[in-house]
Amino acid sequence: MVDFILREDTYKLIASDYWRYTGRNVSLFRMFRATLFNHCFAYTFWLRIAANEKGIIAKIARNILYKLSRQYGLQIPIETSIGYGLYIGHGIGIVVNPTAKIGNNCNLSQFTTIGANEGKAAVIGDNVYIGPSVCLVENVIIGDNVTIGAGAVVVKDVPDDATVAGVPAKIISYKSPGRYINRRWQK
Repeated sequence: MVDFILREDTYKLIASDYWRYTGRNVSLFRMFRATLFNHCFAYTFWLRIAANEKGIIAKIARNILYKLSRQYGLQIPIETSIGYGLYIGHGIGIVVNPTAKIGNNCNLSQFTTIGANEGKAAVIGDNVYIGPSVCLVENVIIGDNVTIGAGAVVVKDVPDDATVAGVPAKIISYKSPGRYINRRWQK
């Protein structure tokens, strides 16, 4: 039934996001129920459809996505490259530049900004936790298994397995790489 509505790659992206939120395999019923009761999952659900589908279903998804964007202050353009297992925690006030690249199993917290005034925005690796009120400024490269602490302003590249915090962000530890990434999606 789902193959009749959605392409297989779109369904797999949605299934990976659902796994990150619930730790359960997706079914059609569970997926639609989650869109009703979890606005963060609903946003990722409609974002995936708007970005990957064509025709009338894409138009419907874009309309719903627009309404959710206005309601919650979430601005993630459909042109943004996003890997499997996107998790939006406390989804409000997130702004992402369309040139950003987000890897697999990434967490975006409230009031996060991934921006660029000139050129490209950040490239974010896999298994990255971005805390509340974080700003990633311009073309920085964030490695895999990185934790970015609340309120950090990242203006320089961050190596793999690092925890950074502060303004401007500085490496504070290499102890627990990617520690806040729960229920990782395995391709």
